[in-house]
Amino acid sequence: MGNGRKLVLEVLPPAGAKPPGEVRRAVNWVSGATGRRAHRTFRARLLVQSFFALASILVGFQLARFYLAAQAGELPLPTRPPGAEAYLPISGLMGLLDWMYQGTLNVIHPAATVLVLVALSMAFLLRKGFCSWVCPVGFLSELLARFGRWSFGRSFRVWRWLDIPLRSLKYLLLAFFLGSILAMSAAELQAFIQSPYNRVAEVKMGLFFLQLGKTGTLVMGTLLLASIFIKGAWCRYLCPYGALLGLFSWLSPTKITRDVDACVSCGLCDKACMARLNVSKAGSVTNPECTGCMDCVAACPVAGALDVRTLGRRRVSALGFAGAVVGIFLAGYVGARAIGGWANRITDQEYVERIQDLDSPMYGHPGR
Repeated sequence: MGNGRKLVLEVLPPAGAKPPGEVRRAVNWVSGATGRRAHRTFRARLLVQSFFALASILVGFQLARFYLAAQAGELPLPTRPPGAEAYLPISGLMGLLDWMYQGTLNVIHPAATVLVLVALSMAFLLRKGFCSWVCPVGFLSELLARFGRWSFGRSFRVWRWLDIPLRSLKYLLLAFFLGSILAMSAAELQAFIQSPYNRVAEVKMGLFFLQLGKTGTLVMGTLLLASIFIKGAWCRYLCPYGALLGLFSWLSPTKITRDVDACVSCGLCDKACMARLNVSKAGSVTNPECTGCMDCVAACPVAGALDVRTLGRRRVSALGFAGAVVGIFLAGYVGARAIGGWANRITDQEYVERIQDLDSPMYGHPGR
C-alpha cells in the first residue's frame, strides 16, 4: 500500500502544472489565423482587440457610475476611471504641447496626454498598430464590415475618382485641429486646459453620446450604416487621429515585406488589406494607410512570402506583434502611474459642483 502511494506520487505531475504539449498547442492556436481565404485574421489580434474593447466598456460603466454619484452629490465619489481620457485626443495633444511649453505634465487630463504619447510611440514602432490592435472604434468598424459581408456576401468600394478626395478629408481635419492647437500661445493653451469645459470634458463627451439629438443620431447612424457596406469607412475617410498616426508610421522601421521569389501573385493579400493597398506589387509596404493589422500575412497561402519585418531583417510573428502592442501600452500606463501622471488632481467636491451645474453656459466649448 505504501509503495503504491509512493508510485502514484512520483508519476503525477506537480499540482497546477500543465503538460508542455498543451502549452505548445495553446500558443500555436493563439499564433494561428482564423477566417476564410482573404478574410483571415490572426487570433492574437482578435484577442487583443477584444481585451481593449471590454476594457473600454468597463471604463464607460465606471464613468457613468461616477457621473450619477456626482449628480446626486454622493461623497466620496466612486473612483473616476482615468482611461476615459482616451476619448479626449485633442485634449491629449494640447497637453503634450503644453508639457513642452511648461516642462510639467498638466494635472487636469494627464492620462489623455500619456495615451496620445502611447499611440504615437506605437505608430512609430509598429505602424498604425493602435488603430488595428487597440482602438475600440476600429474594432467596431471591423465587426460591422464582417456583418456586411455576411449579409450581402461582399464589401463595397467607393469609386476610385471619389475615394481619393474622400481620403483627403481626414488629413484636412487633422490640419485644422493641429493648426488650431499650434496657433495657440502657451498662455492660451493653459487657459483652455484649465477652462471649466476641459475640466469636465470626459463627462461632456460621455453625455454627448448618451443624449444624441436628431443631427447627432443622423450622423452616427450614417457612419454605422456606411461601415456595414464600406470596410473601415470612418477610419479610411474621416478619422484625424488615424491620419496623424499614419504620418508617424511613415518613419516606422516595421514594415510588411514581400519575398518576390516566393510570391505566387494570388492577390489574396490585396483583398485582405483593410487599407486596400496593392500589397502583391510592393517589395515592402511603406504607405501611411497601412494599419499593421497583418491580415495580408494571415491570408497569404505561401509561408514566408509575406512577413512583418523590423529594421529590414528581423521577422515579427503575430504573437510577437501582439506582445509589443500590449507591452508599449503597459509601459505607458505603469510609467504614468509611477510619476503620478495618470489620475488627475480634481477633487470630488469640485466634480460634484461642476457636474450639478453642467447646463450652465460656462461649460460650453471655449471656441464657441
